[in-house]
Amino acid sequence: MKRREFFKIGAMMGAGAAVSLKFDGLQAALVSNEVLVEQAVPDMVAVMGGEPEVMLDKALEALGGIGQFVKKGQKIVIKPNIGWDRAPELAATTNPQLISALVKKCLQAGASKVTVFDHTCDDWKKCYTASGIEAAVKAAGGVIAPANDERYFTQTVSLPNGKVLKSTKIHDALMEADAWINVPVLKNHGGAKFTCAMKNYLGIVWDRRFFHANDLQQCIADVCTWEKKPVLNIVDSYRLMFQNGPQGKSSADVNTVKSLIASKDIIATDMAALQLFNQVKKLDLVAVKHITMGESHKLGTTKIDNINVKKIKI
Repeated sequence: MKRREFFKIGAMMGAGAAVSLKFDGLQAALVSNEVLVEQAVPDMVAVMGGEPEVMLDKALEALGGIGQFVKKGQKIVIKPNIGWDRAPELAATTNPQLISALVKKCLQAGASKVTVFDHTCDDWKKCYTASGIEAAVKAAGGVIAPANDERYFTQTVSLPNGKVLKSTKIHDALMEADAWINVPVLKNHGGAKFTCAMKNYLGIVWDRRFFHANDLQQCIADVCTWEKKPVLNIVDSYRLMFQNGPQGKSSADVNTVKSLIASKDIIATDMAALQLFNQVKKLDLVAVKHITMGESHKLGTTKIDNINVKKIKI
């Protein structure tokens, strides 16, 4: 069995409609809600068919629990995509239900503080409100931090392995955190062609203009070489914006695929997400060069077939 087959999903049912999901080529029979139960802790978990909270539960359980990533007393940052003044249904921002559930998980694990922020493109207050993330975080017991001013980015980090980007200013909340979890939404992007876990780093830095003026794809790969890596990447692909990204224009740009991908390997994460994206709209890896550039930086692997992937269908 080739693991890439797991990421195949059924034919589109029309713009804005749900996508039929299937596990092509699986040899193991379905057992309750799970397939192909594996003994070892997997390198990646891919979940399909559930609501965000349920898919998160299944993914974390397969990975050994939230305690594998969050320790008692730690200050945790959760970094979603909150870049646009858009409602959750347009898939321009990370699903607020997922963020709420993750904040609760971190606090249950004993985190002393859970902070959520993004350096937004639209007005930050409107983005935080329209996305539903501000309300979700506060209700779950987390803290929302602004990132709309350079005064929140007081520390410059060196990127000695960067080819183009050699240093950048990182948000203070992340500099002070003991660990962080990267939670992008999977979608189309006009400049980078595709935005997921690696591209989500642009919300932790201040001067994004440098990125866009100096080989955006290479700069994305370079910023991911920062030594404080996310302890986990969780891809929200409950809804997938397959065109007119990164903002989207209407629900016609969105398909509901109800899936989630989780892994510590950021390159494998984005590669798996790209394979999923390709089942909705064709996008060649060559157009998303920051993934292979990141692999050249030894940040992970694009060879999904060579890692241990657990597949869960709800």
